[in-house]
Amino acid sequence: MAALVASTRELFTEGVRAVLETWPVLQIAVDNGFGGVYSQQKADWMVDAVQQYFHDNSDLQQYEVEDFLSELMNNEFDTMVDDGSLPEVALQVCQMFKQCQQGKVEEVKGQISQLARKKSAGRVKATAVKSPAEEEEDESDEDDTEAMECDGAAGVSPNHAAPRPANPPAPPPDEADDGWTVVRKKK
Repeated sequence: MAALVASTRELFTEGVRAVLETWPVLQIAVDNGFGGVYSQQKADWMVDAVQQYFHDNSDLQQYEVEDFLSELMNNEFDTMVDDGSLPEVALQVCQMFKQCQQGKVEEVKGQISQLARKKSAGRVKATAVKSPAEEEEDESDEDDTEAMECDGAAGVSPNHAAPRPANPPAPPPDEADDGWTVVRKKK
């Protein structure tokens, strides 16, 4: 794509920053340190890398920008983007670049201010989601614990606790067919 005038290039950089700062995948990666201690610096660098990518290449297509963003996320944050947001982010950046090329500065500024409002509305939080099977498992564990507490308290008085059996002798080491001996941890 054709080179931009300095002022529109700066505006495009601001636009890329606004898009990337409101991208939930990148927010989560930065907030949770997926890129290591320098996650925020990597996110800042990513803005410049995307802007430079547009400057260095002509006639970029949306899929090329998607691939570039995906590669950056994978290399810098060890993150595979599978939430379907890559095409949307790539499209936003491509549209901003075209608008900057066409001199539609006011439209780009409007988009940047809209993204800034979205950013100030709040950041996304990553939370662990339990599957229905895990929730059932947790509930059944709680029921078992309650049942055990009730069963144990009803039959035994505190003064007459059942004697504990002596530690059983350790089973002999298992020897596999290939001559290896299985070593077990002592209790």
